[in-house]
Amino acid sequence: MTLSILHHYIAGEFVDSTKRFDNINPVNGQRICQVAEADKKQVNQAVMAAKDALRGPWGSMSVHQRAALLHKVADGIEARFDEFVAAEMRDTGKSLQQASSIDIPRGAANFRVFADMVKTAGSECFHTDTPDGKGALNYSLPKPLGVVAVIAPWNLPLLLLTWKLAPALAAGNCIVAKPSEETPSSATLLAEVMHEAGIPPGVFNLIHGFGPNSAGEYLTSHAHIDAITFTGESRTGSAIMRAAAEHVKPLSFELGGKNAAIIFEDADFEAAVEGTARSVFTNGGQVCLCTERVYVHSSLLERFVAALKQKAEAMKIGWPTDADTDMGPLISFEHRNKVLSYYKLAAEEGATFVTGGSVPEFGDERDQGAWVQPTLITGLSEDARCVKEEIFGPIAHISSFDSEEQAVALANNSKYGLAAAIWTQDISRGHRVARQMEAGMIWVNTWYLRDLRTPFGGVKMSGIGREGGQHSLNFYAEPSNICIKL
Repeated sequence: MTLSILHHYIAGEFVDSTKRFDNINPVNGQRICQVAEADKKQVNQAVMAAKDALRGPWGSMSVHQRAALLHKVADGIEARFDEFVAAEMRDTGKSLQQASSIDIPRGAANFRVFADMVKTAGSECFHTDTPDGKGALNYSLPKPLGVVAVIAPWNLPLLLLTWKLAPALAAGNCIVAKPSEETPSSATLLAEVMHEAGIPPGVFNLIHGFGPNSAGEYLTSHAHIDAITFTGESRTGSAIMRAAAEHVKPLSFELGGKNAAIIFEDADFEAAVEGTARSVFTNGGQVCLCTERVYVHSSLLERFVAALKQKAEAMKIGWPTDADTDMGPLISFEHRNKVLSYYKLAAEEGATFVTGGSVPEFGDERDQGAWVQPTLITGLSEDARCVKEEIFGPIAHISSFDSEEQAVALANNSKYGLAAAIWTQDISRGHRVARQMEAGMIWVNTWYLRDLRTPFGGVKMSGIGREGGQHSLNFYAEPSNICIKL
C-alpha cells in the first residue's frame, strides 16, 4: 500500500476527511502515513449505505452466491499476501514470522471457513400435533440482524477483524467496520480487496477514527445499527453497552483477561516451560489469551522459575524483518507507558524481578520505538494490583501452590475469565481441573491451539457471547419461526 493517506470506504467509494491523524510505526516512532478521521456525518453515511444495501442485490443473493464472493475475498487476500504482511508489520511491529504464518493466513481462512459453513448450515423443523388431527409444521428460518458495527482491536488487526466480518457477511448482514486507530492499514487494504472481489456497494463500509467523541462513539450510538461486535478492553465494552442500551442492540464482546497457567508436579517439565514462555511472551504479551499469572507446584517452583527466566533472556528482541526475531515492540508509546507503569507498580508492591522490568537499549533508531523487556516477577500477594489487573504486556507473576484445590482456587480468583492453561500428564486430573476453571477456553498441555469451529469467548468481565463456527453464525442470524397449519 503506497497511499500517504488512508481513506474510509463508504458505499463502494474511498472517501477522505478534512480531519486526519498520524499512523505511527512502533518500531522507531516514525510516521507511516496519515489516516482520515470520520466525523458524525460520514459515520451516518456509512450506516445508511449499509442499510440501503440490505435491500439491494446483497439481500436477494442466495447463500451460495454470497459464499462464492467471500471465497473471492479470500483469494484476493492471498493474491496480495506480501502487501498485507508488510502493512501489518508496519502498524504493529510484529515479526515477519508471525504476520506471515498466523495473521494473514488466518485472515483469508476465516472467509473460507464461514463461507463453506453457511452453505451447509441447517435449521430446525418440527411437526406439531393439533386438536383437529391435521397437525402443523414449524420450521425456523435464519435472518440477518441487519447493519452490524464491527469494532476490531489492534493486537491481531486483520485476523480479528475478519473473524467477525466473515460470519457476519456469510449470514447476509451489511457491515460498518472500525479498526483500531493504531492499526488502520490492513483494514484499508481489505477494503480494496472487497472492492476488487465485487462485494456490492454498501455491504462493507470502513471508517477510521478513535473511540470517545469520534467514529467509535458515533457508530455504537447510531440508531440504525442493529448489532455490535467488539473485541477489546473491558472498560470500553462497558461504555459500548451503555451506548447500546437505549436501542437494546444485540452485543457480542470478547474483552480482557488475566489468564492463569497451572503447572502440576507431574507436568512434562520442558513442554510446560516452552508452552508457558509462549503463552506469556507471544506478540509481546499483547494477546487476550496470554498468561499473566503462573501457578507452579511448590516442588517445581525454583526449577521452573529458573528455566522460564532462561527462556525469557534468550528471546531475540529485534527488527520485525529479522527471521530470528521472537518479540517486537508494544503497539504504541501510550501502551508502553501503561506497561512500564505496572513494572514500576510491581516494584512498589514488593515484587522480586526475576528478569526484565525496563526498556532495552539498541543504539539505533529502535531506541525511538515502543519497546520493553520481557519480564518475570515473583513475591506478590494475591491481592496485589499487578496480580489482579490486566497489564497486556510481556510480563507474568509466578507463585506456588501445594494442592490441586488450592491451584483451582488461585486460578479462579479473578474478575476475569477468558482462558486458562493446565499442564499435567495425569489426563484424569486434566479433565477434572479443566471442568472447574471459571474460563471460556481451557487448554491442557498446550496453549493457543485453535479449531475455528469451537466456541471462543469468556465469562465474568471477559465478555458476552461466543464466536467461532456455528456460534458466530447463530449470533449474526436470528431465527424466525414459521408455523404452517396443515
